[in-house]
Amino acid sequence: MNNKTLSHGKLTNRMLTLWSFLFVFFVSIKAEAHVGSSGVIVQKQVGKYNLLISVTPPDVVPGTAKVTVFVEQGRVSSIGARPIYFRSGDKGAPTHDVLTAVGTNRYEGDLWLMDSGSSSVELSLDGPDGKQQVVVPVVAVATALRDMPAGTGWGLAALGLLLIVMIITIIGASNADGVVLPGQPAPKTLGRRRLVGMGVGLVVVTLILVGWRSWWNSTAEDYRNLQLYTATPVRSSINIADAQRKLTIQFDTTGFRKKQIRRLFSYVIPDHGKLMHAFLVRTPGLGAFAHLHPDRVDTLQYTSALPPTLPGGKYLLYADIVYRSGFAETLTDTVDVPFIKISAEAAAAAKPTDTDDSWLVTEPMGVKANAVNVPHLDNDMVVCGKPGASVKLEDGSTMLWMDKPSQVLEASKLYTLKFAVADAQGKAVTLEPYLGMGGHAAILRSDGTVYIHLHPVGTYSMAAEGSLVNRIADTSRTFRFPNAVTFRDSIDAYVAKLKTLPEAEKNKLLMAGMPPMSHTMKTNNMVEFPYAFPRAGHYRIWVQVKRNGRVLTGVFDTQVNEPLL
Repeated sequence: MNNKTLSHGKLTNRMLTLWSFLFVFFVSIKAEAHVGSSGVIVQKQVGKYNLLISVTPPDVVPGTAKVTVFVEQGRVSSIGARPIYFRSGDKGAPTHDVLTAVGTNRYEGDLWLMDSGSSSVELSLDGPDGKQQVVVPVVAVATALRDMPAGTGWGLAALGLLLIVMIITIIGASNADGVVLPGQPAPKTLGRRRLVGMGVGLVVVTLILVGWRSWWNSTAEDYRNLQLYTATPVRSSINIADAQRKLTIQFDTTGFRKKQIRRLFSYVIPDHGKLMHAFLVRTPGLGAFAHLHPDRVDTLQYTSALPPTLPGGKYLLYADIVYRSGFAETLTDTVDVPFIKISAEAAAAAKPTDTDDSWLVTEPMGVKANAVNVPHLDNDMVVCGKPGASVKLEDGSTMLWMDKPSQVLEASKLYTLKFAVADAQGKAVTLEPYLGMGGHAAILRSDGTVYIHLHPVGTYSMAAEGSLVNRIADTSRTFRFPNAVTFRDSIDAYVAKLKTLPEAEKNKLLMAGMPPMSHTMKTNNMVEFPYAFPRAGHYRIWVQVKRNGRVLTGVFDTQVNEPLL
């Protein structure tokens, strides 16, 4: 192994701050733009500023989002933040709230998100290095129901009962005492009038309470049906034709409740040039993996040919899509893939639905889903004084997990997951863009409850960012969707054209529509991803890069524990 090539010297200040910079994420099992963690991490260069941004949206809307900005490079005097909703745009957005400086080059603040749906957080930076603006896509949806603490409930009930008694007493007293004239004796009917008044008051209060309870139940039902996020259901299936297995993913609209807000399926937009990124992972063990890009058959149906070497079994399905509004979500399902015998000639002749499809069959994790503190990393080397892991790739090269701080990682702590590729002689190799980026990664917890599709810029969709940036530039107060059929057909034509372009031209077009990324390497053999594991458990990481026109996938396992207090 060429130590001169693989070693990258002393850690930079940027890496040190990354490891010491903690983000706390609230875990949600609901499926949003990913599964199992609700925060957004953005690593971006804008002007002279290198920024690391975390936005943790509330799990109840209206609610406050936690915004944290770390200025890795650049001189900043102040940072303002404001929410901008896709529907109302820039004209309907509030003014900026100033973030508070916490420590060196770190800014924090709470930002109210008052409406559900696709939104963004716009950051306005000002300082000696100039004024800049950054847009962070945020999916603001309610994912939780809040229960009132028992003590608070009993206390409010006691106060309410006291208030009711006082109201009834006051009504009875006013009905009786008002007939007593000054200096005159009280009439004999005074007591009866007081009781009648109290009875009438009791009836009135009861009617008010019944009406209030009906309103409360109706409001709670609307919250559950309209505001509480429910992932779009899909039905996935496998059909066999001409010794070829084909995956079909169909949006299931039959289960929508009458008041449920429906998705605008005609307005799905491409992300990295693909309308859908579907990941199939065999369970248990996670030993087989496929990253597919299904074709759209019609508004509700997508299909993709399965790799002929993909073994049969039960698979977890995660399919990422982005809507025109910038709303991104992950569709989840399980699918049984049938075993099929196919000759070597037929397997070699089989063509994928998309030339960018990739897959890998490897060893399972080797641990049970509930195993604790069982080492299962390939700890066969030390990189720059830190534990590392390496795997052989299909072309004979080696992928290394660089700068791994320890064998066991901590939940809720931000890491830069850095991976390098070297050839058989240990020399750095040149990586090519894969779908317009330096690389992609997918992370899955052993039980499937945490999933994320990672990019070097962070945990969000670049297509969502583009939609929201364009919406902010639009001066209209309300957004009007174009004709659904025309829009869908134009998107299908664009995606079809991308498939015909040479690789270099396609990547140039894709990269032109993406934000700048702040991780240019001295040697083009590395790719890195910012990520914070949301909770403890065993995780498998698939890292995908491209070399010599071939997609290569490296797989790594790691254990994550809760942080020590």
